[in-house]
Amino acid sequence: MALQCGIVGLPNVGKSTLFNALTSAGALAANYPFATKDPNVGIITVPDKRLDRLTELVNPQNVQNTTIEIVDIAGLIKGASQGEGLGNQFLANIRETDAIIHVVRCFEDTNVVHVDGNIDPVRDKEIIDTELLLKDLDAVEKRMDKARKLAKSGKKEDQKAYEAAQIIKAHLEQMKPARTLDLDGEAGELLKEMMLLTGKPILYVCNVDEESIHTGNKHTKALIELVKDEDAEVILISAGIEADITELDAPEEQKEFLSDMGLEEPGVNRLITAAYKLLNLITYFTAGVKEVRAWTIVNGWKAPQAAGVIHTDFEKGFIRAEVIAFDDFSNLGSEAAVKEAGKMRVEGKEYVVADGDCMHFRFNV
Repeated sequence: MALQCGIVGLPNVGKSTLFNALTSAGALAANYPFATKDPNVGIITVPDKRLDRLTELVNPQNVQNTTIEIVDIAGLIKGASQGEGLGNQFLANIRETDAIIHVVRCFEDTNVVHVDGNIDPVRDKEIIDTELLLKDLDAVEKRMDKARKLAKSGKKEDQKAYEAAQIIKAHLEQMKPARTLDLDGEAGELLKEMMLLTGKPILYVCNVDEESIHTGNKHTKALIELVKDEDAEVILISAGIEADITELDAPEEQKEFLSDMGLEEPGVNRLITAAYKLLNLITYFTAGVKEVRAWTIVNGWKAPQAAGVIHTDFEKGFIRAEVIAFDDFSNLGSEAAVKEAGKMRVEGKEYVVADGDCMHFRFNV
């Protein structure tokens, strides 16, 4: 599924360093503003211990993880909504993504310049928020102008669109992001249609130094306090540590390095998992001797839609799905043992797929 998370933030907060650690794609990471002008896109493998467990049990010929796309977008600065620092181009890049990973600098280092001269994550976040809000306000005002002109025709739907745009505008003018606006009906449809920048789900990543990776610091505490009323997750990552991990080729060396740092897994694993969740995605599995594979679907999809991810014919000719809960497969050890225990279910077209389901589809075309 081609859903994307865009990495945003001010220049020199560690976005590209983090992107490189996520993708090993070699995106330019340099100590000056606008090192990234064109967005870099990386395909990220989603780590999943359940897939590892299924692989251990089935011993297949091939294993296939699921993936998401991460986009490294150039640093925004104050005035971006008015075109400062190529802001219009960068904001357009954000609009094309489905969710936002906002990287905030929470470390002191005199060797890495800050565009505003000192470290203040609250100010930095508010700069980004303001620019996104101003761009959204501009988009809403243009939509209002269009709706106002159409409403003169007397059509009820045009008048409703104008009224809905007024509600959205008033909300944004209070410096509140569109994602915190709860609208349904036609107003909700207009909000969705406009694809506002502040309407996208968001994840905050505090880029910290090695000493702060476990407990945070005064900067991370200030940011967490600031966003406590937002429906958003905050995670701590040291882009420097992640860069060091990528320099180690052998898994044993990486494991030893993580142990020395008191970490169970790379921070990018937590970030990828959080980004996957941010996009409202879940995973189901197919497991056979030829291949054990993870498949990405949107949370809430029914069985035929899930089958269509494998092949459109599976959805068109869907008959039923044979479903095993992951925990049952893991605990009992094999498909045969699951069947013997009566734990395999047969589900129809209305079945909503659960995260971790192991599935086999029956279809006829």
